[in-house]
Amino acid sequence: MNHVYDMIVIGGGPGGYTSALYASRAGLDTVVIERLCAGGQMALTGEVDNYPGFEDGINGFDLGIKMQRCAHRFGAKTVNCEVLSVDFDGEIKRINTSDGFFCGKTVVLASGANPRELGLPGEKELTGNGVHYCAHCDGGFYKDKRVIVVGGGNSAAADALYLSRIASKVFIVHRRDRLRADKIYGDSLTRRENVEFVWNSTVSGFIADGRIIGAKVTDVVSEKTCDISCDGIFVSVGRTPATEFLLGKVQTDKNGYIVADESTRTDIPGVYAVGDVRAKALRQIVTAVSDGAVAVHFAEEYLAGQ
Repeated sequence: MNHVYDMIVIGGGPGGYTSALYASRAGLDTVVIERLCAGGQMALTGEVDNYPGFEDGINGFDLGIKMQRCAHRFGAKTVNCEVLSVDFDGEIKRINTSDGFFCGKTVVLASGANPRELGLPGEKELTGNGVHYCAHCDGGFYKDKRVIVVGGGNSAAADALYLSRIASKVFIVHRRDRLRADKIYGDSLTRRENVEFVWNSTVSGFIADGRIIGAKVTDVVSEKTCDISCDGIFVSVGRTPATEFLLGKVQTDKNGYIVADESTRTDIPGVYAVGDVRAKALRQIVTAVSDGAVAVHFAEEYLAGQ
């Protein structure tokens, strides 16, 4: 028979490793299953300036390693493999991975969400070198500089509003002739003197010299292309929750995010959702860490009642 863990954590980002830290420190036999490396999406962030306790900031990869070491210090283990499917029927949950089956009494889903990319040549190489997907994470590097925000929904509008308080100029490039965002965002952005809307347009290419120095912007109506000089491009065209492996085993909302309230409890007893994969208002490192601690609190209650 497979070893039965007290807790299996799927995903080694900040929410996952906080769950592992709190669980292992409480004496729970805990394993983290992570496909790549510690930190998740955070590991791709060049510099984290908005996580408390690091007055000079910290590299996202380094912060992920520190979180992993904290959990390992109290006995949590990490297995690097890919989760293929799950079986939440019964008291013992079964996780099917590329490295075999794992069994656990509780499961924390911390698989995160991936930003949608533009799909342009050079995008991956320029990520962190002028191309970004989180304004609150990386906007501070663009004080008094020119930036482009790509998108027209609530997230893009909120990003643009945030950046307008930092950058000298914010261009909002949107493929339609009006924002999809709520009216309150549009009204606020219209009042900002340093915000300029570029309607009916898409970013069709990057201009770079090792890092971003501008963008090629194409009008979808006239098909004419112009260059806009900028120091950074923030892509905000949506995110995709990493929930494919769940195959409908837990309740999700219309966008695929796992439905769980502030207790992090899903509709399956003993299964919890933390961090960016959970339906929530704000997705940040600090909110993921908070989720991780909350999940273990309720997992301990669940285990005590078994």
